[in-house]
Amino acid sequence: MQKRKIPMRKCVACQEMKPKKELVRVVRSPEGVISIDLTGKQNGRGAYLCNNEECFKLAKKRNALSAHLKAEVTDEIYTYLEESRS
Repeated sequence: MQKRKIPMRKCVACQEMKPKKELVRVVRSPEGVISIDLTGKQNGRGAYLCNNEECFKLAKKRNALSAHLKAEVTDEIYTYLEESRS
C-alpha cells in the first residue's frame, strides 16, 4: 500500500514549510473580501500562517498578509486570529 502525499505549505510570516492541516488559511475572494478559511477550500487567493501568536504578530509587523494577498488586510483579521488561538 502506498503512502499518501501530505500537502505542504509555507507560512508567510516565518517561512517554514508545514503540513497544510497545521496552518491557518486567510483568503481573498474574487470579490476582494478577506476572511479566515477554516475549511481550506474557499475560492480565492490564499495565504497560510502557523497557528501561533508569534507568527500572527510577525505577519502583522511585516505586513506579510497584505503583500501576499495583494489587498489591504485590516486589523480585525489579525485580532480575530489572535483571539481564536486563545
